[in-house]
Amino acid sequence: MVRPTAPVLLLCGYYGEQNLGDDALLQVLVASFPKPQQLLITARDPAPVLALAPAAQTVNRRSLLLCLRAALRADVLVLGGGSLLQDSTSFSSLVYYLLVMTVARLGGAEVVLWGQGLGPLQRRISRLLVRTVLPLCKAASWRDQRSFDWAQRWAPKLPMVLAADPVWQMPARPWLGGDAIVLSWRPTPLLDHAGWRRLTEALDRLSADLDAPVIWLAFHQHQDAPLLQHLSDQGLLPARLKARSSTLVPQSLEAVSDLVQRARLVLPMRLHALILARLANSPMAALSYDPKVEAAAAMASVPCIPLRSLPSVDDLLTLWRAEVDRPADPDLTEALRCQASAHSGLLNRMAADLTADDGR
Repeated sequence: MVRPTAPVLLLCGYYGEQNLGDDALLQVLVASFPKPQQLLITARDPAPVLALAPAAQTVNRRSLLLCLRAALRADVLVLGGGSLLQDSTSFSSLVYYLLVMTVARLGGAEVVLWGQGLGPLQRRISRLLVRTVLPLCKAASWRDQRSFDWAQRWAPKLPMVLAADPVWQMPARPWLGGDAIVLSWRPTPLLDHAGWRRLTEALDRLSADLDAPVIWLAFHQHQDAPLLQHLSDQGLLPARLKARSSTLVPQSLEAVSDLVQRARLVLPMRLHALILARLANSPMAALSYDPKVEAAAAMASVPCIPLRSLPSVDDLLTLWRAEVDRPADPDLTEALRCQASAHSGLLNRMAADLTADDGR
């Protein structure tokens, strides 16, 4: 078979699912390739993906058969960003990605894990499968220490790097200040009615103290946009807070950056909302539903409260008030941007290897 003039790269991830975090990862990933490539990108909705990579072709990510066929066409398979090798969403999701990786290797493609988190892997069979498939990879870049350590134990010969999440490579902005409190909250089983009441009561008191509007940013449209109305329907939203609140469904990453750049305080649960807000050097205090959020908050010196151990309303207020109108240190933000460039460095080396192979 004759190889086309440019290598075929299959970018596999949770793209085109109306989750701006994955759009951000894809934007950084596409920009990281130094030379022309033929891009195949898995996506449910092609439109936002093609807006980021107009010359690419898309593959329906919800069709395993089409994705496996694409894997056989590829010279390189890149699992691009997120925590794709995990079984907390579903065991079938893990099997999906492991099958695509295995078929790609059987077809002769190199497999690269890029900007990944490893786990949670709650089932014994999940850990066994990942330990079996991981050594098939050509290289890997990880976004947190725990994932890096697991991968080193399970595939000690695999070339790998550890760096801050790839989205940290996006441009930084100065904080401009403004009047709003911006939330990026999501539904989560970690919060029962009492937990939600604690959060909304603290938020009600803070927004009243500051006389600030509260913008509920729907970072993942399907999951987050109904949250404000759902809490209201459940009687978990104080009337005063409801009157100050509105839901915003942003249509672009630029819209998110513009919003957080003008916030007096950002309270994110979503990982990439946290990162985009810190890139705008916004005042912030995070709420963590997952260890990946805690890890990113620690890297960026953002105060962070795990939802598993939510403090009292008074303690929440004390923390949040302390962070209002306190922007980040831009030097720390820039240091994280530089550290995250290791993910792009991995892809540059892969591209150089492909070019060298073509020249032989």
